[in-house]
Amino acid sequence: MNTCVVIPAFNEAENILKVISGVKALDIDVIVVNDGSLDETSLMAEKGGAHIIHHSKRCGKGLSLRRGFDYAIKNGYNIIISMDADGQHDPADIPHFLDKIKGKEFCVVVGNRMDNPKDMPLIRIITNKLMSSVISAVCRQNIPDTQCGYRLFTRDAISGIDIKANKFEVDSELLVKLARNGFKIESVSIRSIYGKEKSKIRPIRDTFRFMRFLTRILIEK
Repeated sequence: MNTCVVIPAFNEAENILKVISGVKALDIDVIVVNDGSLDETSLMAEKGGAHIIHHSKRCGKGLSLRRGFDYAIKNGYNIIISMDADGQHDPADIPHFLDKIKGKEFCVVVGNRMDNPKDMPLIRIITNKLMSSVISAVCRQNIPDTQCGYRLFTRDAISGIDIKANKFEVDSELLVKLARNGFKIESVSIRSIYGKEKSKIRPIRDTFRFMRFLTRILIEK
C-alpha cells in the first residue's frame, strides 16, 4: 500500500519535527500543509524531509486537509492518514490503523481516545462525548471519538468528498459525508497524549460552531 500522512500545521515549530520524524521512521511519506504559520514551522518541516504545501495566510483546517488530500490523490497514494501537528497523536499508532484495514478494499478508520482519555481535560471529555453521540446518530453508526483528527482514509473513500468546512467542524463533516456515501466507519484505540502543548480548539466557541454546522448539514440532507 502506498501510504502517506497529511499534517495541517499552524505555528507548530516546536512539535512538528518530532511528529514528522516519528512518521518517517515507519518509512511513510509526510505532507505538511503549512497554514500561514508565523514561526519556523515550514523550516522544521523541511528539515524533517516532508513535502510542504504553503498557505500565505491562515485558511483553516478544512482547506488545509482539502489541499493535502488533493495532493496525495494526484500523486498516487492509496492510503491517506491525517494527523495533528501538535504532538497529541503518536506516530507509533499508525500500524494499528493499517492492521485494521487488512483485507478491506474501502475503509475509513478513526482514532479513539475515549477508551482511556488519560490527562484529557474534563471539558474536552464532556464536549467530545456530546458531539460524538450527535454525529453517531446522524451517521447511524457508533463512532466513539468523532472529534479525533487522527484518521485513515482509503483513496476511494476520500476522493468523492467535497469538503466545505474550513474550521474544526471539518472533522464532523467528513464523517457525515462518508457515512452518507455508504462507508462503514471503524475505530481503533489510540493513546491520548496531553502535555504542555496548547490546543487550538476552544470548547465553547467550537461547540457553537458545531451546532451551526449540524443545522447546515441536516438541511443539506
